[in-house]
Amino acid sequence: MLRDAYDWQAASLGEPTEFTMLGSLAPEIVRLRLELYRAVENVESGLSRLERRVTAYVTSTRNGTPHCSSGLERQLDDLGLTAEVVERAAATPEELASGDARLDAIAAHAAVLAARPWEIVAGDLDRLRAHGLDDVDLVDLNNIVAYYAYINRVANGLGLFSEIPEAHARGAVPK
Repeated sequence: MLRDAYDWQAASLGEPTEFTMLGSLAPEIVRLRLELYRAVENVESGLSRLERRVTAYVTSTRNGTPHCSSGLERQLDDLGLTAEVVERAAATPEELASGDARLDAIAAHAAVLAARPWEIVAGDLDRLRAHGLDDVDLVDLNNIVAYYAYINRVANGLGLFSEIPEAHARGAVPK
């Protein structure tokens, strides 16, 4: 079972990631994490690739997870987000000021949901709807934050603080 999970990820990266190997004492969880990762990353919604990556990045920085945020920084760079906006996304996502009101609203929502989920109220979802998000987008946004919050805790809890290698940052989602 563990070999299958390693082979599955190695098919896209040439090797399993450090994060995947971290769970080797619980092979079934390794496999399920990869399946959940694939499912979360492949939801068909109206969120753009940039919006999805900003959501994951804000969640990972709110949770103090350098392992995950390092790979996401590379992806944000690839998507053309300026270093200044990336820095604000890490420091003050509630005030992203990217020039894109929808992206700013998504980042602010992700920051609250990642760090203080008990503060989310119906009005927060209405604000996102006012920026054009529909119900599928809201479920997708919520799942991205929830998935990364879980993964962040796994990485931090097991002492994984290294940066993601550049090659892994761009192709880790199993096919």
